[in-house]
Amino acid sequence: MNQPIPTPAPHSGGLATSPGAPADAAGTSAAGTVDRTAVRERAEAVLRELAGPSARLRDDQWLAIEALVVDRRRALVVQRTGWGKSAVYFISTALLRARGSGPTVIVSPLLALMRNQVESAARAGIHARTINSANPEEWETIQAEVSAGTVDILLVSPERLNNPDFRDHVLPKLAASTGLLVVDEAHCISDWGHDFRPDYRRLRTMLAELSPGVPVLATTATANARVTDDVAEQLGTAGADGRALVLRGPLDRESLTLAVLPLPDPAHRLAWLADHLDELPGSGIIYTLTVAAAEEVSEFLQSRGYSVASYSGRTEDAERRTAEADLLANRVKALVATSALGMGFDKPDLGFVVHLGSPGSPIAYYQQVGRAGRGVDRAEVLLLPGREDEAIWRYFASLGFPPEEQVRRTLEALTQADRPLSTAALETHVDIRRARLETMLKVLDVDGAVRRVRGGWLATGEPWVYDGPRYAKVARARADEQQAMREYATGQLCRMEFLRRQLDDDLAAPCGRCDVCSGARHSAVVSTEALEAARAALGRPGVSFEPRRLWPTGMDTLGVALKGKIPADEQAQTGRALGRLSDIGWGGRLRTILAENAPDAPVPTDVLDALVTVLADWARGPGGWASGEPDTARPVGVVAMASAARPQLVASLAGRIAEIGRLPMLGRVEYRHGERPTGARSNSAQRLKSLSGALVVPTGLAAALTELQGPVLLVDDLVDSGWTVTVAARLLRQAGAQVVLPLALAVQA
Repeated sequence: MNQPIPTPAPHSGGLATSPGAPADAAGTSAAGTVDRTAVRERAEAVLRELAGPSARLRDDQWLAIEALVVDRRRALVVQRTGWGKSAVYFISTALLRARGSGPTVIVSPLLALMRNQVESAARAGIHARTINSANPEEWETIQAEVSAGTVDILLVSPERLNNPDFRDHVLPKLAASTGLLVVDEAHCISDWGHDFRPDYRRLRTMLAELSPGVPVLATTATANARVTDDVAEQLGTAGADGRALVLRGPLDRESLTLAVLPLPDPAHRLAWLADHLDELPGSGIIYTLTVAAAEEVSEFLQSRGYSVASYSGRTEDAERRTAEADLLANRVKALVATSALGMGFDKPDLGFVVHLGSPGSPIAYYQQVGRAGRGVDRAEVLLLPGREDEAIWRYFASLGFPPEEQVRRTLEALTQADRPLSTAALETHVDIRRARLETMLKVLDVDGAVRRVRGGWLATGEPWVYDGPRYAKVARARADEQQAMREYATGQLCRMEFLRRQLDDDLAAPCGRCDVCSGARHSAVVSTEALEAARAALGRPGVSFEPRRLWPTGMDTLGVALKGKIPADEQAQTGRALGRLSDIGWGGRLRTILAENAPDAPVPTDVLDALVTVLADWARGPGGWASGEPDTARPVGVVAMASAARPQLVASLAGRIAEIGRLPMLGRVEYRHGERPTGARSNSAQRLKSLSGALVVPTGLAAALTELQGPVLLVDDLVDSGWTVTVAARLLRQAGAQVVLPLALAVQA
């Protein structure tokens, strides 16, 4: 994608025009004046091709189209889901292309949304193409089509805007030839929005490089007054009055019936779904807060005979396409999804949305429930909140913008480097986890302090100010949103009115439909059979986790002589744990035991019994020492990990495993000279640095390993980054252990 895109040829395909009219298909007369009535008539004709012969433009739809096509203004449209925002830019595209304008460029955040847009455009004879991470093999072909003028709409993901090749070679030419720029889900531009994405801020560059008079449309269904003002300001000035046009409508959705159903625990929530999912109208979406929960719930419902599929950021693109198609065609009762299936997914007859856990923002919640009831008279929306929701909110809150000292250290490292530094290389300079570091770099890029290039990142040398007060206000805004979700779940105000007030809808009023207005709609009763099945499913212990196979890059700069692939004879085997902290089954129990403020105590009996079951399943499974397969051997002993935070817990866990398994307790991997590694939540490079040289295999343990010559169980409480297990396994292998089998209570992911 590094060839320039010339100005495309005038549009020659797509929608038919009306021969013999006094003005052309776009409403321009021979004298060059614009007949607004003719433009509206043509807009209405395009709408009928999109939505059917009875479709008529809403007043605000026409105002937006008029502003874009006739007045060439910049406009922000804030309207509820299903109002018809996409019709505005499809119709505007058709009219502008009829005048010979270049293609419409739509910046769109999600693959599901892009696919919907391409299909919708085709129904009106509009040729749309998309450039995103899932179709790199098509980029050159699409670029050629744009150059030839045969593409009416080009959809790009916001991440493309900061890809070095795209940004430097494609974006400038695209900006010069664009006939209309559309920013879909525009709340992502604002760091006050519930789904702020730094890549969206790159639009500032494209806005500045647009040719004079190119109209811009920003759309969203989820923007309160603060976000609306922020986005409108970022759109810049346009039009005779020097301001962007803002069209904001009421956000009520008369088809939605909202309800909250508190249930005692995850097992009751799963049992409720098993008993009542068929009672919900049509097909729909069950949202979960984590990937692990989506997979757990999907597996359970499938075991109960439901046709459902999981959908998350971990789902392969081909599987996503299949799942989307199955939901659209009503071949599944539901997709069990994370927010990866969110903005813009268009299924007009979606009959229900159930949330298994509360999102951290009422605005995000409104957006997700807005997927339902767009083309039906009634859709059910149900929230099943859980006690574990708060822990998940805290985790996402921890990913906020780092403290100034860490940011300054990053800028200093980039300034002093004689070449671009990759994210992995930067981890050797700053103690910030990968996901948080990448987000921080994107913000700095937008602010002009750094620049992404081939090979990594460079400091620009431009002055930069750490806006601490603003970051603190954003953090407080997030906390306020979480409090609002608590109030939504427990309050007595009309559910729809509450959500509309959160979005600063001045016309918010009681809806008369929700469970607050008209009484409870759903029974909390679950059958004994479903509850027992749910408890069995959630109580089924055991997850596997892979050890590290590669050392982090650049460790030599930290004085650690480790690089490349970890030798096979120094690696641990695939390990086992009772569960993930993010699980809705054992996760809740494990979060309680392993919380930072939890007292250190011997392992609880129920947890020990479950881990023994994990160990037994491991032994009997493929490659297990009780499987009878060649080259497998029974462990010869148990080794404990040293623990600074929970020494009683780990010692009792290892001791009881040894006792129950009738294995010798061989000893413990110790801290050298009382050292304690730091940075349990650091990035890989910093965590490995803190561990390197801090752990040691005592002489007695080394002697036992040499004498017994066999696999050993390495027992720990929590596997977070995975580096503690990796370093300890390397030391044990070097001391004589033939195989190291990691066993833990929990894994973080």
